[in-house]
Amino acid sequence: MKSLHVAMLGCGVVGTEVARRILENGDDLAQRTGARLELTAVAVRDADKERPGIPAELLTTDAQAAIAGADIVIELMGGIEPARELILAALRSGASVVTANKALLAESYGELMQAADSAEVRLEHEAAVAGAIPIIRPVGDSLAGDRITRVMGIVNGTTNYILDQMDSEGWDFDTALRTAQELGFAEADPTADIGGHDAAAKAAILAAIAFHTPVTIDDVDVEGITGVTADMIETARAQGFTIKLLAICEELADSPEGPGVSARVYPALLPRDHVLSGVGGAFNAVFVEAEAAGELMFYGQGAGGAPTASAVLGDVVSVGRRKVLGGRGQYERAVAVRRPVLPISAITTRYQITLDVFDRPGVLSRVTEVFASEQVSIELVQQTQVVDEPEGTEQRAKLVIATHSGTDAALRRTVDRLAALDVVNALTSVLRIEGH
Repeated sequence: MKSLHVAMLGCGVVGTEVARRILENGDDLAQRTGARLELTAVAVRDADKERPGIPAELLTTDAQAAIAGADIVIELMGGIEPARELILAALRSGASVVTANKALLAESYGELMQAADSAEVRLEHEAAVAGAIPIIRPVGDSLAGDRITRVMGIVNGTTNYILDQMDSEGWDFDTALRTAQELGFAEADPTADIGGHDAAAKAAILAAIAFHTPVTIDDVDVEGITGVTADMIETARAQGFTIKLLAICEELADSPEGPGVSARVYPALLPRDHVLSGVGGAFNAVFVEAEAAGELMFYGQGAGGAPTASAVLGDVVSVGRRKVLGGRGQYERAVAVRRPVLPISAITTRYQITLDVFDRPGVLSRVTEVFASEQVSIELVQQTQVVDEPEGTEQRAKLVIATHSGTDAALRRTVDRLAALDVVNALTSVLRIEGH
């Protein structure tokens, strides 16, 4: 049986799992690939560090030497550089590349795909979005004959765990984050997760594939979950919603700013009976809407060594088969058309606005006048509680207002004007409503 030389760049949690499976499951992988996968080198920062299960002779600090002569290169080192230059060098040498590097793909997707196409090799990246969940290939291949109109998903397990615990256990944000760190769901520095940047990188990749147009992380509007409070969770529950950090990519045919594509990440309200509302813990799920296929959902573990290694090895087998059969390089999906990526002001959405107002006659009419002047329609107004104040202090009330659909620009203007009213003590929260 023919052998394929495999080099690996990086050997952290995922890399160790990938290397172990290649070494231990060689016969099974050979049967599925049509060739034996021979791990020839593992490039690491410190070759003297012991890595259980990986022979010391495979370890090297010379990444360029590791990829020389390789048929397949697995990039798991992360970051932008030197990963980008090493991937380009591998592609130019005729090696197919498998990567889980979402940050790099979100910045240089089109460039890397075109380099792979020019070299007539593959660049696969199933593990870059949602871990073990097969989503890249279904969106890029299985639905290639369809027209995808929207992709909406929970693509970050850390934030989903935090919001789920706040909802189900009544924890505050800090308690939920601290527990996530103790359980290994969150990094010591969780900024990329709770700030929404990790989800934004995945949104950029999904949008590029779904809509066949170049989208980078700089095109994605991002809002994290650091502003979500226990009171916001409680208010959402009382209204029949749950709060989830969503990555949303959609095609806008008739926005106020013309046709184009939108990619955004923000905490949003979902009806509690929506399928994504039931996604708990650190799990991920992606909801795809297509013209002919209708609604599809992909669900599973979105992170971790073993789940991510599963996706990486699936790509390795896929590119290995093409090496054996002599298939050509990339899909058409790299960059087929160039559509404008529209700002968030162009989307049509609904808002739930919570106000802390002074309990005076005429307050409600002052508030509703703002909505009317911006031509934003109100669906529901509810005074959910009266805040008890010390004697001699003006009493206040809590107003929860849900809108009908409107442009995000008009809704944002409405919010800004409400915050400036002298009858409004505080703008407690503003959340978009999805899933209707």
